[in-house]
Amino acid sequence: MLGRTVRLFRPYRFQVIAVAVLILLTASIGVINPLLIRTVFDDGLFPASGGPDMHLLWTLAAIMSSIAIANGLMGVLQTYMTNHVGQSVMRDLRDAVYAHLQGMSLGFFTSTRTGEIQSRISNDVGGIQSVVTSTLTDTLSNTVIFLSTLVAMLILSWQLTIVAVATVPFFFALTSFVGKKRRAVTSEAQRSMAEVTAITQETLSVSGIMLAKLFGRQSQEMANFHRHNQEQSDLAVRQQMIGHSFFAVVMTFLSISPAFIYLLAGYLMSGSGPSLVSAGTIIAFTTLQSRLYFPVGRLLQVSVELQSSMALFERIYGYLDLKQDIQDAPDADPLDLTRVSGGIKFDSVRVNYSRSYGEPEPEEGTQAAEEESRMWALDGVSLDIPPGQLAAFVGPSGAGKTTLAYLVPRLYDVTEGSVSIDGTDVRNIRQVDLAAVIGFVTQDSYLFHDTMEKNLLYARPEATRDEMIAAAKAAFIHDRISEMPEGYDTVVGERGFRLSGGERQRLSIARVILHQPRVLILDEATSALDTASERYVQAALEPLMRDRTTMVIAHRLSTIIAADVIYVVDRGRIVEHGPHNELLAQGGLYADLYREQYGGGRIEAYCEDGVIFSDGSIGAAERPEPALAGSGQDAPRRTGRDDERLPWEE
Repeated sequence: MLGRTVRLFRPYRFQVIAVAVLILLTASIGVINPLLIRTVFDDGLFPASGGPDMHLLWTLAAIMSSIAIANGLMGVLQTYMTNHVGQSVMRDLRDAVYAHLQGMSLGFFTSTRTGEIQSRISNDVGGIQSVVTSTLTDTLSNTVIFLSTLVAMLILSWQLTIVAVATVPFFFALTSFVGKKRRAVTSEAQRSMAEVTAITQETLSVSGIMLAKLFGRQSQEMANFHRHNQEQSDLAVRQQMIGHSFFAVVMTFLSISPAFIYLLAGYLMSGSGPSLVSAGTIIAFTTLQSRLYFPVGRLLQVSVELQSSMALFERIYGYLDLKQDIQDAPDADPLDLTRVSGGIKFDSVRVNYSRSYGEPEPEEGTQAAEEESRMWALDGVSLDIPPGQLAAFVGPSGAGKTTLAYLVPRLYDVTEGSVSIDGTDVRNIRQVDLAAVIGFVTQDSYLFHDTMEKNLLYARPEATRDEMIAAAKAAFIHDRISEMPEGYDTVVGERGFRLSGGERQRLSIARVILHQPRVLILDEATSALDTASERYVQAALEPLMRDRTTMVIAHRLSTIIAADVIYVVDRGRIVEHGPHNELLAQGGLYADLYREQYGGGRIEAYCEDGVIFSDGSIGAAERPEPALAGSGQDAPRRTGRDDERLPWEE
């Protein structure tokens, strides 16, 4: 891990070399002034001739002042370059984590809390700031200072030097023990911080606040946040105290050391014969001693910080080492977008979600057990949608309809089999080309907290304003935007919550129209809307589906009947397919669905606030839960003697 971290600095090796040179210069010339102090005392202030030598003192004062000024200027330059390199490394790490996560499959994000992801990018990378901006340079700088000072002290008196550094090796040995304990606490603290971030993101979002208010759970949410916040606070105190207690002991011993130096100096000066040390030597030595203990303390502290920061690097590298399940094939050729006709084919497709995306492959010995326990979301699906056809997918909730839709743009990959567009396996098409030819409208379309214009241009940034307005008109949203005071510069709010559900959906449809896809996928795009909005959105969808290969997970009867082919999905399999009349004649699952959920043709669509009947009238009724939902052909059929009456029987 240490080698991997050092490699982060490789793009900035010349700046690192320049910083190292500056460190060597500042650390080396830093010992000159303490050595000159002996000359100041022994030859300048108290020379053998008796009176102070003012000429020598002026010279020494000029030299010492120049050294201090030069040292200060180089220190400023060193600090700037160090922080620049450190921040560049942190930027590169954030970019690397973000880019790697962009390549993860949808499965990773459905199984990982958004707050946890945010914490890795912001808190964990931010936590290593001191390491990448100061720790490495501190280590080099203080090592050079320590060694140069040690040499200078040995020159002055080897006896005093032994006493001064006697306890230093013992403290360096202790740092390994302290560092391991702090590393473990740091890992816990970052996990706790990620939990607090996740709770904040979930409960303080628009949806989270609404949910808490509607169910009156603010007190519980505050109590839950306080509990995790308290845990984070306690861990932070533990993290600081582990290091602080150790350094308090270290600095106490180092602070006592000068007293022993003076004591030893007294013995050396009071012995018979000439004195082994002069007064100037003692003053110079104690000055150097203070210069020695600062880098010793910093090196000990850096050693502990470096070990504890490894917990942060482990979390960061943990994300960078996640396997990207969905990647462009090495031999994937660019797609000629002008020649795409949009034919879609599924060939013996099987998909399972039993193992989370991004996790390592199971061991060889567990393969058979895993094979037996797999739950297949799709199991042996084969279908062929010719270019320009409208294919409707119907079936019970959880049957696998949305999974089918997600496979075409490679939001997930098949476990077995293949999905192809115009005869080319989607795994052999570049993802950027897939995105260019596929338009996707979901039940709950996502809008950024930005202007109408920016949200529309997200589909095609190079589009002209006239093209953008034409798309908005086609989606029946232009007039509504024009009514707003700021028009297309209106900010839609978090997830578009400043707009109604129908307006959000029409804006997302306009975005897809501007995208100009050859393949269109509609995942129950109007099922969550009220009756009025549903009609607007349906009107916007009709021109969008024209002359495009369209996969519709449909809830509107007219769309199902108008489809070129209807695929009935149940338990991950295509159990029936064909046109409307043919499927009715078969009397199977589709006929049950048509009779029970659509009243034998009387119900057009279910909306949030009621139903739209086939004659255009609107009624207030709840969507029925047909007996077949989730149980396929074996579901008990409804008899005419049931007490409950369905909406069309009122």
